Amino acid sequence: QVQLVESGGGLVQAGGSPRLSCAASGRSFSKYHMAWFRQAPGKEREFVTGISWSTMTTYYADSVKGRFTISRDNAKSTVYLQMNSLKPEDTAVYYCAADTSLRVYSSKYYNPNEYDSWGQGTQVTVSS
Repeated sequence: QVQLVESGGGLVQAGGSPRLSCAASGRSFSKYHMAWFRQAPGKEREFVTGISWSTMTTYYADSVKGRFTISRDNAKSTVYLQMNSLKPEDTAVYYCAADTSLRVYSSKYYNPNEYDSWGQGTQVTVSS
């Protein structure tokens, strides 16, 4: 497991473009599959986006495709979530997650159970 710390959340106006960061501890960050999930009040945690460490392939939920971008800086052990054209329905606690198993990125990358490390979450509130 690895320690993950998110930052960059807050109150944003609709249409805004904040960037979330997730800093990871440990020496093997470059070999972790990374993802962002979110959880709105009264709803289950849902997959937002993920990135494979080996192929750098990215995956997105349909609801954010074309608006959000995941990226990583292995030298800084940090993964980012650039969010553009925010909508009120994007309001949620955003969580960073890591799969540190060193295996091939799971075909069920959208399943929270495929990740063994989680950050504490950062609140993003989008006002209309």
